[in-house]
Amino acid sequence: MNSKFQHFIALSLIAGISWILVQNPLTDSFVQGLNNKPEHAEMAVSRLYAEIQDKAPKFEIPAQDARIDSVWKTVPGYNGLKVDLDASYKIMKKTGKFDSKKLIYKQVPPAKHLKDLPPAPIYRANTEKPAVSLLINVAWGNEYLQDMLTVLKKNDVKATFFLEGRWAKKFPELAKMINESGHEIGNHSYSHPDMKLISDARANEEIKKTNEIIKAVTGVTCRWFAPPSGSYKEETVNIASANKMGTIMWSVDTVDWQKPSPEVLTERVLSKLHPGAFILMHPTESSARSLDKLIKSIKAENLHLMTVSQSLSEDRIMH
Repeated sequence: MNSKFQHFIALSLIAGISWILVQNPLTDSFVQGLNNKPEHAEMAVSRLYAEIQDKAPKFEIPAQDARIDSVWKTVPGYNGLKVDLDASYKIMKKTGKFDSKKLIYKQVPPAKHLKDLPPAPIYRANTEKPAVSLLINVAWGNEYLQDMLTVLKKNDVKATFFLEGRWAKKFPELAKMINESGHEIGNHSYSHPDMKLISDARANEEIKKTNEIIKAVTGVTCRWFAPPSGSYKEETVNIASANKMGTIMWSVDTVDWQKPSPEVLTERVLSKLHPGAFILMHPTESSARSLDKLIKSIKAENLHLMTVSQSLSEDRIMH
């Protein structure tokens, strides 16, 4: 048998074996399986992602624009929530099943912000935000101030202290203590006048002089102005705005200057408590004695105690 004939026989055998393998149903099934596995996996991925995409709008919350209300004046905006599709899928693909508890969100800012609004007083934060701020106006009451600072520290709460310029000048160490304790500092005029009755020039001087003293004593540039006794006129708000400050009022009053008992003061506040509340108080004996219980009661309502700036921030509180 010559070599050419042997080569022909070998090629024929290889061709025959190859034909048998191709025609074998097991081989066909194996090849089809290789082709289908990625396709099936891709379809499963596509179905889960599509389901998340389809159901996401049911769990999303639109952002709220800042606005001027006819009653409450300035209403700050509040971030909305949008489902992060990719992040949510990454979590759920481990089980391959949709689970609303595993949705991942990202915050969406509103289109209109506080800075976009004309000057107007602010009485409270956005009522969708579970935040509460303690506004402590300081022009007297030194004997109770340190007790209040101790209670705030013990409860890990930051408040906003509005300092009278004359007081800050006379008691710089106390002003520094408030700042160094991590509290926010605002402007409460220089000599506690009725801002509604004084001239515009005097109002500007009261605000500007206090800003300068607070800056010199604490290094703080004030963002907020609280008119004494809540008395103001439209020009007062405009003057504060010209000095780069918003005008802060309140939605809940302790009326602590009437020297109520801690029980009466606490009930007065809690009966009017609401999300976004600004609670007005002073360094009085009544507020000092009520503060610990008041803080614990507010926290028990799942409300977060924070500074005015934090409350007015559009950042959404995520539980």
